[in-house]
Amino acid sequence: MNFDYNEEQQLLADSIRRFIARDYDFETRKKIVASKEGSSGQVWSTFAEMGLLGIPFGAEQGGFGGGAIDLMSAMEAIGEGLVVEPFVPSVGLGAQFVARGGSEAQKNAILPAVIEGKLKLAFAQTERGARYDLARVAASAKKAGKGWLLEGEKHVVLGAPLADKLVVSARTSGKADDAKGISLFLVDRTAPGVSLRPYLTVDETRAADVVLKGVEAGADALIGKEGEVLALIEEVVDFATALVCAEAVGVMKQANDATLEYLKTRKQFGVPIGTFQALQHRMVDMVIAAEQARSMAYLACAKVDSETDPIERKRLVSAAKVKIADACRHVSQESIQLHGGMGMSEELKVSHSFRRLTMIAQQFGDAEHHLERFAALDRSY
Repeated sequence: MNFDYNEEQQLLADSIRRFIARDYDFETRKKIVASKEGSSGQVWSTFAEMGLLGIPFGAEQGGFGGGAIDLMSAMEAIGEGLVVEPFVPSVGLGAQFVARGGSEAQKNAILPAVIEGKLKLAFAQTERGARYDLARVAASAKKAGKGWLLEGEKHVVLGAPLADKLVVSARTSGKADDAKGISLFLVDRTAPGVSLRPYLTVDETRAADVVLKGVEAGADALIGKEGEVLALIEEVVDFATALVCAEAVGVMKQANDATLEYLKTRKQFGVPIGTFQALQHRMVDMVIAAEQARSMAYLACAKVDSETDPIERKRLVSAAKVKIADACRHVSQESIQLHGGMGMSEELKVSHSFRRLTMIAQQFGDAEHHLERFAALDRSY
């Protein structure tokens, strides 16, 4: 199998890297993180101009009809730059529900605006005590005239403070952990009854807890079939998982490059500490872990694009996430230790890489969760 990027993928990644080097260096990123919004509208517009926001959407809405494989090189570049703009929450998650399960009217109203950078979405799914169980939904949606009335709470909704619309999962029938009875609704973030408690996450991105109290949603707000969207949720979350796996490869590359440079320049006993064989072995192990992660990220992205059997797709995405999570832990912790105490300082980019890798290891399911899912699906054959 050829693991090299094609010309278009490489050109896109090079464009993002040039932009990051010129306009999104570490100091600029720190200012963006410290701003009230925690995100840059100018950066988002630049991504739209690059065509990055339109890659995973159909040509009929103005996109390029690509998939996770086409986004891999871009996600690596985003990871290297530790970009905090909500690309995965909006393009790789929220808007995917409209692209894959929405009506033609919803697609035509939402996706062109997303591609142009004028609209952001976030997926409001996680609830208290649910952990990584996508079927555990207690928020309710009840019929009210021709529309719906939504009640409930969602926690750690990534990108919610920056979103214009929320894709909300709510139960229209059944008990809190039933596979059937879950529906999806498009809700304006500023709609009456929607309140947010925004905060900064440990990796310096923005999230919020969302409270829904008597939120009215029209009949046209329903995405997909009423009560039958769990399979769609699993498909989209697997897609987003593959993207963060690719992002992790970029973050690991940045952490490895910074650590190698430090080993070459930091001197002890009059010589660079990189000449010490024990540290060389640890550096090699970090590089090997990153390369193994790259291979597993390729596998995950390829399978979410091409695999028609949902069980096989879930198995392979879980297998990739287990290896990625282990590599995130290994590379992040070793990079800090090889930098010594200063590795945890705010002034060094590697400390911020550590935070992002720690979050990616947990995002959409940690290693333990995905190992359990892999084993359970393996027994189902």
